[in-house]
Formats: sequence, C-alpha cells, structure tokens
Amino acid sequence: MTDLTLDALLALEHRGWYALCRSQGGAFYGELMTAEALMVLTNGMVLDRDAIAASLDDAPPWATYTLTDARAVPVGTDAAALVYRATATREGQAEPFVALMTSVYRRTGGRTRLALYQQTTITH
Repeated sequence: MTDLTLDALLALEHRGWYALCRSQGGAFYGELMTAEALMVLTNGMVLDRDAIAASLDDAPPWATYTLTDARAVPVGTDAAALVYRATATREGQAEPFVALMTSVYRRTGGRTRLALYQQTTITH
C-alpha cells in the first residue's frame, strides 16, 4: 500500500514530532495509535494509548529534532516498521537526546495507525 512507504511513514513521524514540539502530542498520538498500541520508552516504561495520551500534552516540548538513517521494513501486506535515529533537544537542555526509534504501523479501518513504538538511547 502506498501509505506504508518510507516517505509516507516518515511524514507521519514528522507530524508526531511536530505535535510534540507544540505540546500537542497527547491529542495527536491518542488519535494515531491503535486501541491496543504500546510505547516502550528508554526509561523502561511501557505505556498504553490512554497513558500516552494523558501524559504527552504535559511533557516539556521539544525545541529541535532531526530524523536520520530512516528505513522502512515491511511486516506483511498491511503493516510496516519505520526505524530511524532521532536527535532532539529541549529548551535549555545541554545535551541532545539521541535514540534509535522503531514505529510499527498497520492499516486498519482504512487508516494507517501506530501499533507499537520503541526507543533505544544511544551515545552520539
């Protein structure tokens, strides 16, 4: 499907990061995630869709971000994983947050939805 291409998945990721930069991540991801979706964060937390939606709007916004080394991995006829490196900073933050990210998307109900997201921090 054309909406599971590298370009389409990267566009969704950029929309998510843009929402996080505007402190609107909860609303964005609450709509984008499947009902059973999970986020696995670098601090060891595993959050479901409701917990993500409740917490992201209160998180400090990102000031800058870049996404590099992106690859799309087909996971079947209606799913794909996007793997990339993210580098982001918050206002007043000395060191950037650098992590490898994996977002698993699937087509359901005629839409591309986020089913699983995972972060692994790396040193830059």
